[in-house]
Amino acid sequence: MSNIGTEEHPLQVAIVGSGPSGFYACEALLKSDICVNINMLERLPVPYGLVRSGVAPDHPKLKQAIKVYARIAESPRFKLLANVKVGLDLSVAELTESHHAVIFANGAETDRKLGVPGEDIPGSHTATEFVGWYNGHPDYRDKVFDLKSETAVIIGQGNVAADVARILAKSVDELKHTDIAEHALDTLAESNIKDIYVVGRRGPAQVKFTPKELREFESLELCQTIIDSEEMLLNPESAMELEDKSNSAQRKIYEQLSKLAALEHSNKPRNCHFTFLKSPKELLGSGHLEKVVFEHNQLSGDALQQSARGTGETLELETGLLFRSIGYRGIAMPSLPFDEQRGLIPNMDGRISENQQALPGLYVTGWIKRGPTGIIGTNRADSVATVQSLLEDLQTLDTGTEKSGADGVCNLLQTRNVRYVSFEEWEKIDQSEIDRGQPKNKPREKYTYINEMLDLLG
Repeated sequence: MSNIGTEEHPLQVAIVGSGPSGFYACEALLKSDICVNINMLERLPVPYGLVRSGVAPDHPKLKQAIKVYARIAESPRFKLLANVKVGLDLSVAELTESHHAVIFANGAETDRKLGVPGEDIPGSHTATEFVGWYNGHPDYRDKVFDLKSETAVIIGQGNVAADVARILAKSVDELKHTDIAEHALDTLAESNIKDIYVVGRRGPAQVKFTPKELREFESLELCQTIIDSEEMLLNPESAMELEDKSNSAQRKIYEQLSKLAALEHSNKPRNCHFTFLKSPKELLGSGHLEKVVFEHNQLSGDALQQSARGTGETLELETGLLFRSIGYRGIAMPSLPFDEQRGLIPNMDGRISENQQALPGLYVTGWIKRGPTGIIGTNRADSVATVQSLLEDLQTLDTGTEKSGADGVCNLLQTRNVRYVSFEEWEKIDQSEIDRGQPKNKPREKYTYINEMLDLLG
C-alpha cells in the first residue's frame, strides 16, 4: 500500500491521552498534507488532562486552551474514545494492529518520592492527590485531608507548591465562584490551618516559581506572606547567577521574593512562610504525622551548577499535614519500555526506543517523553517535533495491510462491554456541569464520580 495517507488509504493514528500534548499532536497531524484519521483514547470519561484537573481553580485564564482543543475535535477526522484504559481495556498490541502509528501522550501521573523515613505516614500526601481532590478528579474524589492541624508543610518550591499553598491560604469567599469541587470547598471552609510553610532545599535564587504565581501572595484576603530577610541573603555564587544575562527570568523571581519579604506584617489570621535551604530528613508520628525533621543545607559548586548539601544541623516543625511537591513522574505502560530512573518512556526524537533502537510505529510526546517540564504551551512544539518524526517515517509505516482504525477498536470494546464516551457525549457532560454551576455563580460544578458521568449519558 504505497499510497498511505490518501483519501483511499488514510493514515490511521491512535493518540493515548487527551491532555495538551495529545491535542497538539492531533493538531499537527491535521495540519499536515496527508489524509489522516485520529482516534484519541482517554482513560477518564472526560478529556483535557491537567488543563481540567491540574490547573488551579482560581486560574481560569489558563484553562482557555480548552477552547483550542475543542476546535481541533470538530474535525471529521477526529474521534474521541474516552473511558478506555489502554493496557487494561485494550492492549498496546491491539492498537498497533488497528493503526499505522500510536502516539503516547499519557503524561506523568504520579509524584517523585522524598526518599525519607516516614514519608507515607498518614497526614503526608502528594501534591497530585490534593490538586486532583480540589479539582474534582475521580481518582482523588474520596481522599481525606485532615485540616484540623494549625500548621501545613509543603515540600517543594515550584508552581504546584504555590497552588497548594494558595488554596490553603484563601478564604471560601475567594474560591466559591471558581470551578473548585464542592466537596473541597466544604472541607476548606472548616480548615483550622493558620501557618503554611513552603520549604525548599536550595536558596531563594534557585526557586522554580514564576513571578506571576508569587505576586498573588501579595494580596490574599486572610493570609499574609512572611519571608525572613536573613534567608534572602545570597552566597557569592548565587549572586553571580542572578547577574548572568541568561538567567534574567530567575532574577525577576528573586526580585518578587524580595518584595514579599519587605511586606509589612498584618493581623491576618493565616501566615504563609517561604523558607529556604532546608531538606526533610524524617517524618515522625504515632499513627499519624506529628512533626517533620529538617536538615539545614548550604549550597556548593559553581554558579548555575550549585547543589544543596546538608550541614548536619537539624530543626523540628510540628505539623499534622504535609504535601510533597517535588515533581511529577510518569508510570510504565504495559509492554512498552520504561526508564525507571527518569520516569519516562525512552525515545529518540519522539520515536519510542529500546536498547537505542526505534520501535516501528510507536511514538511519544509531552511529559512522558521529556519529563515534567514547561508550561501548557511548551507541549505544542514538543508534539510538533514528534509528529515530524512520524511523518518522516511514513513509508516505513506502510505494512501493506489495511488498518481498521476506530472501527476495529470500537468492535473490540463492544465485545468487552466497555462503555466508551464520544466527544459529543462529553459535550453533554460539559453542558450539564455548566448548568449545575449557574445557581452558585460558578463556571461549572464538576461531576466527580465516573458513574455520575455515565449515568447522565444513559
